[in-house]
This record gives sequence, structure tokens and C-alpha cells, in this order.
Amino acid sequence: MSIEIRVPTLGESVTEATIAQWFKKAGEAVSVDEPLVELETDKVTIEVPAPAAGVLSEIIAQDGETVEVGALLGAIGEGTGVVQTPSPAAQPEAVPVAQPSAPTDNNAHPLSPAVNKLVAENKIDPGTIAGTGKDGRLTKGDVLSALDGAVPAAPAPALQVKAPVSPGDGVREERVRMTRLRQTIATRLKDAQNTAAMLTTFNEVDMTNIMAVRKDYKELFEKKHGVKLGFMSFFVKACIGALRDVPAVNAQIDGTDLVYKNYYHVGVAVGTEKGLVVPVVRDADMLSLAGIEKTINDFGARARDGKLGIDEMQGGTFTISNGGVYGSLMSTPILNAPQSGILGMHKIQERPMAVNGEIKVRPMMYLALSYDHRIVDGKEAVTFLVRIKEQLEDPQRLVLDL
Repeated sequence: MSIEIRVPTLGESVTEATIAQWFKKAGEAVSVDEPLVELETDKVTIEVPAPAAGVLSEIIAQDGETVEVGALLGAIGEGTGVVQTPSPAAQPEAVPVAQPSAPTDNNAHPLSPAVNKLVAENKIDPGTIAGTGKDGRLTKGDVLSALDGAVPAAPAPALQVKAPVSPGDGVREERVRMTRLRQTIATRLKDAQNTAAMLTTFNEVDMTNIMAVRKDYKELFEKKHGVKLGFMSFFVKACIGALRDVPAVNAQIDGTDLVYKNYYHVGVAVGTEKGLVVPVVRDADMLSLAGIEKTINDFGARARDGKLGIDEMQGGTFTISNGGVYGSLMSTPILNAPQSGILGMHKIQERPMAVNGEIKVRPMMYLALSYDHRIVDGKEAVTFLVRIKEQLEDPQRLVLDL
């Protein structure tokens, strides 16, 4: 009796994923809850564990294929299978597993169930469609594109304009398929540019007092709360104060309506090897500085390990991006649609400043607010940044909510 391996529920609004890689081959032994296959969605990467111990008897969805929630990935059968050992000489050969016959594409690759169903329902010859999956396999997206007319049945080479390349340069190039996450990032950022009337306004903040507070209390803070006192918690608190004063920055457009959010779910951009993710600190206004720091630290650690849940990256009302950790002195952040505002933090740099008629060296940071001009007026955007500046330069305002 075999046990099916299926695509799990991926989260709200996420209906499909791409097979990133299988960790096991057909015929190999698996243990219960052992990671079998890695799936990439447009938000996170998740691992599907083995539902039972046995032998991976069949792999149906291959690397690179797009699969829907509930789709069959493979099956686990009874037996001990092949156990991998460090010594190649000690490895027994895997017993070939009989694969059911299935229609093939023009490269003689078996079609996945989802692709086979589409081909059969629409009476399409799979040999007339170019596959973009691994080793030229036909994916569901290829068939849908052909049906939509986005790709001709017998595709002709696309005309590409390239810069002149010397003959020897080609062998030094590396072509890597974009991950599902990277494709989604590219699409959403471009959509934000195309949809929103996006502008950016700038200001600068003198970090002297915030740095002094952090220096004076960082050891006591860490000893009491078990987490280091960073700058991000101050910025989150300052943003919440500014959002209360300028509610348009915490709003979004829904058709012909403006939806004002009377809660503060602040997204904090985190860079990972696979791309930028934005986990959300929910009800940030209800958290203390320590609570914010603990939440952000936890998000950062799990983001780098690919352990964030999809629900943890949804529902944000405003976003903060700290390019300063990478040395950025100035930038124009892109909106995280459908939000109407995003704050860009930057590198703290000492600069000569005029203070009460005297030239003094101060640790300064440029701030950038990108905003949707359809919702937020220029006056409101400037007021928002000034409000943040006032609170950070006089930290007592944060305590007194002024």
C-alpha cells in the first residue's frame, strides 16, 4: 500500500508553487517527517516532509514544474529501499521502480498530471509547445501560455537585442533560472511602479540623542530583556506616532474607496540569500521597545533559514527598509503594494552641521519616504518625515507620545 505525497496548503491567496528540488531519489529509503521536496512559492520556500517511513517509490512532479495545492507529488511505498552511505562501494544499487506510462512532450519527458489534464481537456499536441521546465519539460505555465496565445504553438526564436560579446566571453557566463521568489519580487516591484503615482521625499535626522540613549542603556536593556537594543525599535515607534498624525500614509486604495487602517502592522524588510522578504510586526503599537526588538530578531533569524510562515508576511500596513546596514547613504525605496508608504533608513554618517550658529560634527542619517501620491499629498508626506525626525531627535517624545 502506497501513501501519497501531496502539496500542502500554502497559505492565504497562495494557490501554487514550483518544485525547487527533491532531496531523495526514487527507490531511496525515507523516514517519517524527513524533508522530501522543497517548494518555492511567491512568498517563501517550504519543505514537504515524508508523511510516513518507507521507500520513495515514485516521483511524479519533477524539478521546475509548477504544482497546485493538493497536487500529487509522489508516493511512499513499503520496504527499506536504498540507504545512502558515505562509501560509494557500500551502496547497493537501487531497484528500478516501475513507472506508469504517461503522455510525453516533444522531448520524451512524462507529463505531470496537471499538464496532462490541461492537454487532454484542450486537445493540444504537447509536441507543439516548447517546455521551459528542467531539461525542457513541459510545465502547466507553458500550456496556459500557449492557450492564451502568449506563445505560438510552434515557437520561433525570440528577437533579443544584446550587446556585442566577444567569442571568448560566452564560456565565462553563467545562466541561472530565477527562483519563484525572485520572479515575484520583480513582478510586484514593477507593478508598484506602473500602478502607483509614486514619489519620494527626503529629510535627515540627527542621531546624537538616540545613540546616547542606546549607549547608556544597552547593557541594562540586554540584561533585563535578553535582546540587544537596536535602532529599528525606535524607528518603528516613531513611525507609529507619525502614522497616527498622518493616517493617509497608513491607508490604501480599494477600487474607488480609500481604506484607512486603524491598526499598525509594520513590515520590516529583511535581506536573505534568495531575495528580500518583509515579515510583519503585527499591532506594533501595542509592543514595547523590547517586544519589537525580540520580534524583529526572531524574524531575521528565521528569514535567513527560510523558516518564515506565509501568514507572517501578509497584512502589513506600512513598511520600513534599512539600506543603511549595507552602507547605503541615500535611496528611493519602492512601495510594497497595496501600501501607500515605505520608509527608507540609511547609513549613519558624521557630517559637519550648523548647530546654534556653530559648526559641529553630528551623526546624521538621511530618511526617504516613498509614497503613493494618489492617496498622500506632498504636504502630508513632508509632515510625516518631520514628525519622525522630531521624535528621534528628542527621544522623550517617544516616551510621552508627543
